[in-house]
Parts: sequence; structure tokens; C-alpha cells
Amino acid sequence: MKRADLSLLTQKIQEAIVSIACNMHPSCRAALEKARLQEDCPTARFALDVMCRNADLAAQKGYPVCQDTGMAVVFLSVGRELILPGDIYEAVNEGVRRGYKMLRKSVLDPVTRVNTGDNTPAVIHTRLTEGDKIGVEIMLKGFGSENMSKVYLLNPAQGMDEAKKLIVQSVAQAGSNPCPPVIVGVGLGGTLEKACELSKHALFREIGSANPDPQLDELEKYLLDKINKLSIGAQGFGGKTSALGVFIEKYPTHISSLPVAVNILCHCSRATSFAI
Repeated sequence: MKRADLSLLTQKIQEAIVSIACNMHPSCRAALEKARLQEDCPTARFALDVMCRNADLAAQKGYPVCQDTGMAVVFLSVGRELILPGDIYEAVNEGVRRGYKMLRKSVLDPVTRVNTGDNTPAVIHTRLTEGDKIGVEIMLKGFGSENMSKVYLLNPAQGMDEAKKLIVQSVAQAGSNPCPPVIVGVGLGGTLEKACELSKHALFREIGSANPDPQLDELEKYLLDKINKLSIGAQGFGGKTSALGVFIEKYPTHISSLPVAVNILCHCSRATSFAI
């Protein structure tokens, strides 16, 4: 058995937050550039020009790429052969606390609306895996887009046709609010909370990557085409690109339900992964 180094986990979380706050994910930056070069609509092209320039300046100068530095969402994969010498969640939150020292603090009590002062606690999802490593996926999730997300508990008789319609409708209703072109994470199945977890985890996929499930890959391409035909476009100015990607994860569900969660991310993916 190996003893986990929780102080190293704290350090790596801190470093990750400082980095991704200022650096858009490379696949996201590349997708924006592709959209910019393909855009014919002058106003949408201008908006994409600004987005690309903003991302580059943030990376060059070490400034946050967005004024909403978000809430930390962390997926932990903890090896069964590890000995945890302390509270792994506190180790994560200490990393968040340190990482947000020079960033905007946006986390508060939902009832009193009193700010926690250090952007903790993070939202942490945990699963056990084989081996003696801790895998970390971390995202800074802004709430202009989070607030546009939806979850539906469908009657299974409504089927995937209704699910597809509601996914596209969710993006249409969001309009310009989540700073499009958006990235759309979809969770299918499980229970209400499982579908939401799946939809959030789906957002860690690299833009342009194929879904390993051929059926889901085909569905992703179908939905992306339908969403882009909405012509919401960059910042709502119209044009060819309303979404940069659609990513789907699924889980078995009960015979009497079809949970569908739609988690919307703005044009700026701030996420990374590492293992210790």
C-alpha cells in the first residue's frame, strides 16, 4: 500500500487553478479560431475576433480569461491501494483556497448570501479506481452558463426524439446569455442527480474528439448540427457557430424514466487533469 501525499494534491490543485483561470483549454482556443475563420457574418466575426484576442492576452499577461472566475468542480479518481493520511476533501479545498487567493471570490451561502471569502467549498465528485494514484479533473465553472442548464425527467414513451428536441430547445432558450458559442454537456440516464453529474463530466472532453460509443458519437454530431442551425452565433450576433461541441455520457436508468440533463458551458473552457 502507498501513502498518498495530500500536501502535493493541495499544491497541484492550487497550481491548476492559477493556470486554467488565465488559460483557455487548447482545444477550445483552436475551435474558436476555426469558427472565426469560417464565419461570414461581420458582427459574429467581430465577436469571435474579440474572444480570440481576449484569450491570447489573458494567457500572455497572466490575467483571468473571464471576470467570472467561477466555482471549482473537481472529479477525483482515488486508487484502492492508497492510504489516505488525512481528509482528501480538505486537501482539495485548501488547494482551492490558495488558488483563488488573487481571484474573484464568488461562493456564498445560498440562504444568507454571505460570501465564504475564499471560494470554497469546491464541488467534489469521487470514485474508487484500481491502482495507487489520485486522478484529478478540475474545472472552473462560470455561472452565466451554469444558470442556463436544464434537467428533464421524461416519460420513457417520449423517447429519444423528445430528448433530442429538448436538448436543442435548451440551447435555443439560453440564447446569448451563456456567452456563445457554447459547449454542451449532456447526461442521459441514471437518476436526476446522476444525469446532472454525467452532463458536467462530459464537459471535460476535448473539443473535436469523437465519442468512443458510435451511437452517441452519431447523436453528438446530429445535435451539434441542429444547434448550429439555430443561428444564435457568437455572443448572439448570428452566424454559423452557436456551439463548439456537444458531448454525451450515459448510464443505465429505471424502466419508468428517461432522465436528460443539459449542462451548458460558455465559449471558454477552463479545465485540466493530472494524476499524482
